[in-house]
Amino acid sequence: MTATDRALELVRAAARAASDKLAGNIVAFDVSEQLVITDAFLLCSAANDRQVRAIVDAIEDKLREVGAKPVRREGERDGRWVLLDYADIVVHVQHEEERQFYALERLWRDCPLVELPADVTSGRG
Repeated sequence: MTATDRALELVRAAARAASDKLAGNIVAFDVSEQLVITDAFLLCSAANDRQVRAIVDAIEDKLREVGAKPVRREGERDGRWVLLDYADIVVHVQHEEERQFYALERLWRDCPLVELPADVTSGRG
């Protein structure tokens, strides 16, 4: 089983929104083979707490445009690591320090990467 077309659409839209707000190290994994609760994870980094919030707002706005609303949101108060759960996908927006410390990529490195659009810049951070 692989991620659904809807999950891939949401991941790509969220990645574009994050890129527009200068998120760094944007990467997506197809976790559908490993987890039954979601199809894909999107990870991205921000240089500071304010940028984390800006990225989260941009992602929520973009996904709302395509008819998606988060079923759960965690970590917004601290602004260091915000998790947006859209059921089909889970988005992690992390402060760069949290990203390095928790290294979620290590946990999911055996999962296939989701190809992101060419206009998504992932090398910023």
